[in-house]
Amino acid sequence: MTTGPHDLVIRPLAGPQELELFRGLSYCLDHELAEDLAESRRRPERMWVALRGGRLEARAAWWGGAVSVAPSLLDFLDVGDAPDRVAIGGSLLRAALGAIVTTPRVSPEYIRFVPPGWREQSGSRREIEDLMAIVSGTGAHLLAERYRFEWRPGAPVPEPAGRLVFRPASSDREMIDLMTLALDGTLDAHGRRDLARMPAREAATRQYHDELGRYRSPRQWWQIAELPGGEPAGFVFPARNDYGAIIAYLGVLPAHRGHGYIDEILAAGTRILAAQDVPRIRATTDLGNIPMAAAFARAGWVNFENSINMAWD
Repeated sequence: MTTGPHDLVIRPLAGPQELELFRGLSYCLDHELAEDLAESRRRPERMWVALRGGRLEARAAWWGGAVSVAPSLLDFLDVGDAPDRVAIGGSLLRAALGAIVTTPRVSPEYIRFVPPGWREQSGSRREIEDLMAIVSGTGAHLLAERYRFEWRPGAPVPEPAGRLVFRPASSDREMIDLMTLALDGTLDAHGRRDLARMPAREAATRQYHDELGRYRSPRQWWQIAELPGGEPAGFVFPARNDYGAIIAYLGVLPAHRGHGYIDEILAAGTRILAAQDVPRIRATTDLGNIPMAAAFARAGWVNFENSINMAWD
């Protein structure tokens, strides 16, 4: 337990029995907390609160995944309505980071789900700018803002157009080879950051093993898009994460961009997941990735939410 400025008591939760205390503030992921704790995707020692006179003034929590040693994301950060809420949030986050993140250079990213058009909504804008100020006050910077898209049953699922032939991926090596090629000219902020740090092959290999390779859904869903002569044009990875169906990754190879293949590749991934009778499919792309965002819109996907991604690198 830490006694901080502003007469605060800053500490992690004592255990799952304090979940209702943590729920004293609200966020759109609150409904996932109990199951996350039960499945070890979260740990009480990574769920922190700032209390003043017994009242919850701020909270923060990291998501780690059941097999992770270190947390993967800071995805909860909320403050109350006190005039000094930004200072309170900063005190909480600095204390928690000092206890949870032992290697500052590998601090997990901060992600916050926000409404589309949040800058034009005065209430949302104040809340989000407060949170961004808290995080940036600990040394983080804005990495990307992303669209969150959702396909819903009843939306169209295009039939194959016939220009591309799809087949399952043959091996991990083939997927990493194609991911390496797709990083050339990427519009994704995470990809550009990785390319500034390491060769494309290493970046692709890390993403594959750290993220894509951990999905437990069938690998047969992963599809290579080929021209009729057998030359790869792109790929799509439909998958299930812990919360539902997703398009985990979609890429068009540089030599084949600009021909509209993105629509057919997205349609192939959508067909695979729609055939599983899923209640929804979700996917994300950076605001700066205009071609990908436009493809989702053409296919009838709904931009139901955005996300703010901040990083400490």
